[in-house]
Amino acid sequence: MAPPPEPRRPYKRPAISDQQRRRDLALQAQSARRADAQARARALASSLLTTPTPPAATHRHEEEDEHEEEEEHGHNIADVAAAASKLRSSDARRWFARQIMLPEWMVDAPPHLASDWHVFARPSGKRCLVVSSNGMTISRVRNGSILHRFPSALPNGSKRDISGPASSYSILDCIFHEPDQTYYIIDMICWRGYPLYDCTAEFRFFWVNSKLTETSAGDPPSTYHRYRFRAVPIYECTLEGLQAAYSGSTSYVKDGLLFYNKHAHYQAGITPLTLVWKDETCSQYVIDTDSKGEVPNEQHLVLELQEDGKLVTSDDPPVVFGSLDKEFIQKSNLLAGNLLRFAVRDESVKLVDGKMQIGELQFVGKPNRARAFADSHSKALFQYAARHAPLRIDDLVASIQSNNMELESTDVEMQD
Repeated sequence: MAPPPEPRRPYKRPAISDQQRRRDLALQAQSARRADAQARARALASSLLTTPTPPAATHRHEEEDEHEEEEEHGHNIADVAAAASKLRSSDARRWFARQIMLPEWMVDAPPHLASDWHVFARPSGKRCLVVSSNGMTISRVRNGSILHRFPSALPNGSKRDISGPASSYSILDCIFHEPDQTYYIIDMICWRGYPLYDCTAEFRFFWVNSKLTETSAGDPPSTYHRYRFRAVPIYECTLEGLQAAYSGSTSYVKDGLLFYNKHAHYQAGITPLTLVWKDETCSQYVIDTDSKGEVPNEQHLVLELQEDGKLVTSDDPPVVFGSLDKEFIQKSNLLAGNLLRFAVRDESVKLVDGKMQIGELQFVGKPNRARAFADSHSKALFQYAARHAPLRIDDLVASIQSNNMELESTDVEMQD
């Protein structure tokens, strides 16, 4: 008698990057790294409260830069926080941009989505850090500019509601959603002086929901509570959870989906343990637009010019995408550290061992002055794939279904 046919597995899109390998390395690295979380949180809170607003960081630039998302990387806060108050202009913008945990762009569906990941719909708006301490609350966007200075119902966030030591502080990672004047909390760095850097995402999300209910920060605005704070709905990345995040209704305008590895610590800078993914259904901004708000015929990249003329991404270590000769650099009055925008022709792009290789870059000009970092490699690859062979919602569903089949197969083998 012939054996029964194997159950049909869902089609999985072949991987085009080395994202999974780097994700494994990131998990290993964080388990070996136990930084002084208390000192890092204290230094960040102090800098958020006291550092002057960097010049040339206007709200107009923030809005323009909002959809050139998530390309920064970072270093330990404690190493540079003492000097943060002395920074000016682009240096201050770079420092503040490095304090937020930023996602890579999802170019391949991770294995074990259903068991190892959370997912939620990202609110559209200004990404910012919010700190409450000494009877005041301050929010700063990624370039260091103060967004709001206001009383809040967060711990020690207003003169009316100081409990415990006045210097006790809380730091929240938020997105300010303009239409309903609400701060949506997407992560928590510190609560009443207790740092959460070395806690897993699963634990931090639990604290966001439980601690927020202990306050009246979710209440409608009032004299001593100018803006409402709300936690975003977070789901297990099962088929049901993915569908709820992707298609479910929200009180805010969506700008893609965010995926968090459950075991990820809060790491300042860009990390493959958090991922952003977009399509036309869940975001207005999938393919980058030019200064006129139009999608250019060719893909654009923002790269950083180095001393030796190389053009690199914001990754650590950076990926080299090309170079400029000395004559062009001098003629164009360019300096090391400048961010430059380039157009990329499709025929000059190759994918080799999970990396983009670009044969020719066409200089377009400089991006807006508020921008702190070049594009990341994952963003460049996502933008390229979005134009030619995008990662679709069906690919994410197939990855979850494949994961479920593997778990069912394992269960059957264990029972046998």
